[in-house]
Amino acid sequence: MNADAKSPGTAIGHARPTVYRHFHRIAWLAVALALGVIVFGAFVRLSNAGLSCPDWPTCYGRASWPTAVSQGVADHAATAIRPVEIHKAWREQLHRMIAGGLGVLVLVLALLAARRRPHGVLQVAAAAVLVALAIPLYMRGMHVAASALAIAGEAILLFAALRWSNIDLARTAVLTLAVIIFQALLGMWTVTWLLKPIVVMGHLLGGLTTFALLAWMAWRATHSPIRLADALLLRRWVVVVLVLLAAQIALGGWTSANYAALACANDFPKCVGQWWPPHDFREGFVLWRGIGVDYEGGVLDGASRIAIQMAHRMMAVVAFTALVALALRLLRTPGLRGWAVLLALLACTQVALGIANVKLSLPLDVAVAHNAGAVLLLFVLVSLLARLRAID
Repeated sequence: MNADAKSPGTAIGHARPTVYRHFHRIAWLAVALALGVIVFGAFVRLSNAGLSCPDWPTCYGRASWPTAVSQGVADHAATAIRPVEIHKAWREQLHRMIAGGLGVLVLVLALLAARRRPHGVLQVAAAAVLVALAIPLYMRGMHVAASALAIAGEAILLFAALRWSNIDLARTAVLTLAVIIFQALLGMWTVTWLLKPIVVMGHLLGGLTTFALLAWMAWRATHSPIRLADALLLRRWVVVVLVLLAAQIALGGWTSANYAALACANDFPKCVGQWWPPHDFREGFVLWRGIGVDYEGGVLDGASRIAIQMAHRMMAVVAFTALVALALRLLRTPGLRGWAVLLALLACTQVALGIANVKLSLPLDVAVAHNAGAVLLLFVLVSLLARLRAID
């Protein structure tokens, strides 16, 4: 039977994906690298190094980064935007390099998954070439032409994802490649649009979406199902909790992007000494404020930042309750008790890290660990979603 003749539901529900024999190993390597990219990206952002390379994809015109102010960067156009800070520049450019390595791995996965599709390799390769050609055009200031090429490459991948089934993980692989290309664009806009909050939050969510897709794909390629009679009901539980966690992560990203983590000072559970302090939700959640403003350090007033912080705290209660409820449900299911304990421990640790961020004035190591905790919670939920299967 032709692979496309099988329905996507068959591939996702019961059949083992027909993939290249080392596909799962490459996928797990990509998962590990994606985790590193996200955590290191949090370190870059939280150490205020997000604009330390004002140009993209180079850093003050260099493929690596300047190790001295006098290393041929003094006359580069980027110095007119921001003076060279050697101790920060390496962080931003190294993060870009690691992300580039992840992009190569995802491209390899897409090519391997598409190799048995009619013209599959050609389509993936063509999309990659178009995106690659867009980079030098962008560097030369030809932004419209560069955008057109990038959009064309994305369109090829999305069209392929819509047409193909997932029996060989081709749909997920090319969709992941499309997401990571858009993620690269968000990384570029993060710099060129001067840490615009909606872009910074989108960049975080894009990274986590890439991680989730890779984790799901790795589990499916590994083919290690957990078969239960009530798997369908449990999967619905997991989906609901996953949506709530995603909402909380988005709020956390919005809090960080608007520098609202310490809007309540070091006060917890109260905020500036009150249970319901003066706030401005309308101003705090304006998503688009135009281009050309430098958002480093934040531009919102105290009431707006308090609104963001309060929303993050309230959603944390909802997400934590849902996570613990799911953990209790898993605890009553034979074969899932280890997952239940892990989920509960991660949820409690994440809450403790969030409180420590406030009480200790956002220390860098705690803040980065808080980001890592969100990724690990996401991994547990995606793993359960990928592995839970009904008994045949």
